[in-house]
Amino acid sequence: MTRSEATEFAAFLRGVNVGGVNLKMADVAAALTDAGFTAVRTILATGNILLESSSSVATVRKKAEAALRERFGYDAWVLAYPVETVREIVAAYPFEREVEGYQSYVTFVADADVLDELAALTAGPDERISAGEGVIYWQVPKGSTLDSTIGQTMGKKRYKSSTTTRNLRTLEKVLNKVLP
Repeated sequence: MTRSEATEFAAFLRGVNVGGVNLKMADVAAALTDAGFTAVRTILATGNILLESSSSVATVRKKAEAALRERFGYDAWVLAYPVETVREIVAAYPFEREVEGYQSYVTFVADADVLDELAALTAGPDERISAGEGVIYWQVPKGSTLDSTIGQTMGKKRYKSSTTTRNLRTLEKVLNKVLP
């Protein structure tokens, strides 16, 4: 497969190195390379991966989840998007990006019903929530992420297989590692 036949994807692993599932990113990259993905690179230690594949988004997600489950023996959840889609999502962030004392997040949502449920949530007093194309944008005071409306909702088992959240700064770091 040549680069011109492949699409560069950003893959985001749910719950890695932040709550019980501890993986070395070099091992994750090796597992995904062994599964047939090319140009696999990890960014930070929280399950952010760039990779190339000629497969569809759904196939990339399923193949990555299967490879990680087989290699590491945990219930892996992966959300994958073409890099250009991630670039558009980041560009569409509807709130001021850098607000003193606040964190800016994007929650990726692979299930339309879950997206509708999250979009219908009522934001807390200092929290902002806005639905985007396949995502929920939100902003919350630093230190209150887990106590926020979205934070408490996202911790429920129902949402684990189809959602993952990234800080806007993390997404910008991922996009800065895209191959030219």
